Amino acid sequence: MDWGKVTYIFLTMMSLTTTAGFLYEPNVIALFVAAGVNVISTILKIGVKNLLAAELLASSLVADLHLIPAFLVFVFTGNMKLVIGLAIGAVIANIVSMILSMIESAKNREKDEY
Repeated sequence: MDWGKVTYIFLTMMSLTTTAGFLYEPNVIALFVAAGVNVISTILKIGVKNLLAAELLASSLVADLHLIPAFLVFVFTGNMKLVIGLAIGAVIANIVSMILSMIESAKNREKDEY
């Protein structure tokens, strides 16, 4: 088992679920946790050299660039409509990241069978 892959898929899933948790119960702590987990996930994806590594990193960066501004908007202006919109964008980016991870796993499994 590739523990590096387990770790970055775990953190990607945690980012997705914590952001979804924020959408269910919007509060600043949930948004901070979601942004923090996503940033850690992005950092771990920087050194990955897989088939879809660039796409995985790009989708994670998109989620970062939604969650960090959402946190800042929440803290400084309190504009919940904008914060929720940005969080939804991060959820979509994390869903794309999970789909890409599944595609990559399927491709690696096919390569291992030959």
